[in-house]
Amino acid sequence: MKSLVTVLGARPQFIKAGVVSDALRAGGVLREVLVHTGQHHDANMSDVFFAELGLAKPAHTLGIHGGRHGEMTGRMLEAIERVLLAERPAAVLVYGDTNSTLAGALAAVKLHIPVAHVEAGLRSFNRRMPEEINRVMTDHLSDVLFCPTDTAIANLKNEGITQGVYLTGDVMLDAVLSYRPVAEKRSRVLKQLDLRSKEYVLLTVHRAENTDSNERIEEIVDLLMRLQQPVVFPIHPRTRHKLASTRSLRGLAKLLFEAKHMRVIDPVSYLDMLALEDNARLVMTDSGGVQKEAYFLGVPCLTLREETEWVETLEGGWNRLVGADPKRTVPIVNSLWNNNGMRPVGRPNLAAFGGGKSAAFMVQKLMKEVR
Repeated sequence: MKSLVTVLGARPQFIKAGVVSDALRAGGVLREVLVHTGQHHDANMSDVFFAELGLAKPAHTLGIHGGRHGEMTGRMLEAIERVLLAERPAAVLVYGDTNSTLAGALAAVKLHIPVAHVEAGLRSFNRRMPEEINRVMTDHLSDVLFCPTDTAIANLKNEGITQGVYLTGDVMLDAVLSYRPVAEKRSRVLKQLDLRSKEYVLLTVHRAENTDSNERIEEIVDLLMRLQQPVVFPIHPRTRHKLASTRSLRGLAKLLFEAKHMRVIDPVSYLDMLALEDNARLVMTDSGGVQKEAYFLGVPCLTLREETEWVETLEGGWNRLVGADPKRTVPIVNSLWNNNGMRPVGRPNLAAFGGGKSAAFMVQKLMKEVR
């Protein structure tokens, strides 16, 4: 049986890989070898996801995390290359737009191993985002490109990429549809946090554009301190570290953590996060994955960025780009909270994201392409 090496490193990739790995096992043609770079290494960001999603234990755990982008990517490239030389796979599968994604693609292409990219063709058109650089370069290195939307197909065509391109839909929708009922049954997070459904705002912040700049973090904290609604904030390790390690931000962090309307908690498992998203009245985030999950669950979302690679989520006002300006954002939060004329229109268009059948379609194409 031919082998397929899957390179993973961050929690959104674990979620996507969960449904694709299930489909690979069902197909019975390709033996999957999981490689975990260690980019997300905290137990709450990694181990719990493997357990909940039924992912096999990684065959190779590289333990690479921390450092600047070039350092991290270089160390991953070196380690993944050694794995590929040992495994000799027929192809390498990468997901999304992280440093792990780019390192996996680079290592494979230099060894003349075909690369398949899940979530190909996404563009924010903001080259200051490291994720944008990673996804553009990975697309131009890939042999098989699995695009979640028509927009992604068009983006690749505009860059001259038309061979090996497939419109597959989004495997994250597969995961939401599969695990939402499981989360409803198993998650106890609302009870543990003493939360009532639709009576809180869910917040996540982790993107480099928001966390690398002291000015930007100060703006976001100012925004949060002006809110009157209860806010649940599963804080990303990067964000916590920035607030704790930057002397000028420590006073703001103390105010934020002690504010009566703020519930700052550690990162939660996938099932708990689904439950928190599903029961939120409003989601505020800079995460592409959380934007999508809110859209799939029919929960209004405010994105703390100036652009999004998931433009389909903006339809009907389900997602709004608000940046981090408090004067701009607080009135929108209040209006959505009170349903004062800003309610989203219509229902989310799940068909535009593959309707929950993306993983099976991808595996069909992989079995055809990998020879």
